[in-house]
Amino acid sequence: MFSGIIQGVGTIRARQERSGDLRLVIDSSALDLRGARVGDSVAVSGVCLTVTEIASRNLATDVSRETLALTTLKGLAVQSRVNLELALKAGEPIGGHLVSGHVDGVGRVISRRADARSERFEFEVENSLARYVARKGSICID
Repeated sequence: MFSGIIQGVGTIRARQERSGDLRLVIDSSALDLRGARVGDSVAVSGVCLTVTEIASRNLATDVSRETLALTTLKGLAVQSRVNLELALKAGEPIGGHLVSGHVDGVGRVISRRADARSERFEFEVENSLARYVARKGSICID
């Protein structure tokens, strides 16, 4: 589980095609990896991935075909910047919303306008996902 609050920004260092799947190596020096272990979950641009290797300031993850089909990760190139968040540990303050990082699809920004000191965005989602969207519910946006 994640809070949805970005802890750092990383950079894609390597992108390796592997029999239809994808391996990403990410410079994650913006994160404190001292307690991180292989097998941990990490949110990469909002998508929950499993850490498969940690070397120095880099971490590697494997991205399945399913994840590539339902997220924007397939469009990442070497040098792309990604938002990073380590998984919550029991007893830590949440500070945001409880989110799973399991992405079901990609929406599209259809409008953006100023609203006092904020900005208001309007998004469009596929009909197959729209029935799961609550009017005042939380949706993770990268």
